[in-house]
Amino acid sequence: MNSDNDRAKSVTENPCNMCMPMGAIVPFKGIEQAMVIIHGSQGCATYMRRHMAEHYNEPIDVASSSITEQGTIYGGEANLKKGLANLIQLYKPQVIGILSTCLAETIGEDIARTAVEFQQLYGEGCPQLITVPTPGFQGTQNEGYFQALRNIVVQLSRSTERHERINVIVPNISPADIREIKRMLDLMQADYILFPDYSDTLDSPYASTYQKMPAGGTALADIEAMAGARATIQFGGTIEENLSPGKYLQDAFSVPLYNLPLPIGIEACDRFLELVQSLTGQEVPEILNKERGRLLDAMIDSHKYNREGRAAIFGEPEIVYAVSKLAVENGILPAVIATGSRNPALVAMLQSLTDEWEEEPTILLEADFVMIQSDCASRQVNVAIGSSDGRFLSEHEGIPLVRLGFPIHDRIGGQRLLSVGFAGTTVLLDRITNTLLTNKHSQYRESLYHRFYKSTDEISDYA
Repeated sequence: MNSDNDRAKSVTENPCNMCMPMGAIVPFKGIEQAMVIIHGSQGCATYMRRHMAEHYNEPIDVASSSITEQGTIYGGEANLKKGLANLIQLYKPQVIGILSTCLAETIGEDIARTAVEFQQLYGEGCPQLITVPTPGFQGTQNEGYFQALRNIVVQLSRSTERHERINVIVPNISPADIREIKRMLDLMQADYILFPDYSDTLDSPYASTYQKMPAGGTALADIEAMAGARATIQFGGTIEENLSPGKYLQDAFSVPLYNLPLPIGIEACDRFLELVQSLTGQEVPEILNKERGRLLDAMIDSHKYNREGRAAIFGEPEIVYAVSKLAVENGILPAVIATGSRNPALVAMLQSLTDEWEEEPTILLEADFVMIQSDCASRQVNVAIGSSDGRFLSEHEGIPLVRLGFPIHDRIGGQRLLSVGFAGTTVLLDRITNTLLTNKHSQYRESLYHRFYKSTDEISDYA
């Protein structure tokens, strides 16, 4: 394994990640009637709203405590309490997530204590307040996302009687992917609690009147009931235990935990359905078997083209691992694998995935796009798979980009991109293969010239 984790670098340029509070917003958007307030400067909340609105193409409401210079010196507690009161008056939420920022954490704001004091002052009718410390300098959006998930489960789950429902915990995937996972579970006749469920809240149907909090999301009662579930399926093989909501439920309430990779590709989808089958006793329905067969057919159709693929795969660890696995299944070499997170579990998982390849991939943790671009050039990468931040690879190296993950800002429909399940994998595989074919057909004449003519003048004359 060719891992460059210890590459000396004094500064990050064009990072392959965003900050913790950006990721922590998303789980609260997956709770019914929930809102978020960012304890920090106005600019932080504005940046996050804009970033998410451009990806999901939906209005994104995020409140701010708007700490000013005075609050930075004397403390922003009063701003936070006033912001919470205004938020409750305007939105009337059931749940409020309170997230900190670099500024709040640097000056030592204790958001947990402030939340308790506010609840006591507000009295009866105060929404459930859930605090999540998310200093941007301490992690990426991936850590922020799972820190929020864990804190929500810790603060909301209650000891309850055992029931037959299955907890299904998803990483930061598209609303379309969440809908597909729910469809597969419904076809398997599984009784489940999916968390977080932002499939409708961040991809709402058209409405003639503006809704401050769109309908949808995991119900509070369902989150409370997660402690009594028969099992937890967590799509989070790379998650550290201290960030894992499934591990908390296992330790605190003895709910069995099954960590699975995202169901992208034949093997990962099979593992998911086999586990659901063993938990429910239900047979895999014919419609899913047919979709599996169509995926196999798509793999046969595309394998002769995919063998020419040398991919750079980047993004959040769970997606990076799942897509790398899909690449290996289909003969594409994952030449460069990168994430902005520091995630040693990912390296270990990738080791077992690629140890039979003749050429080892370069793995980059805490990566930025300067590092990724450099390795793409040296490893002769001809396709990139990841968020639209990777467009710089196209601009500077001529590497075509298959857009996947968050954020996607230079194309429409990021919230509708489907990649999971047999059906989603087929769509994703076709996108990757067609990108390779487009690149090949646009460049094959030049490669032929360089193969048969050594002189630049000869190439120019012939062309």
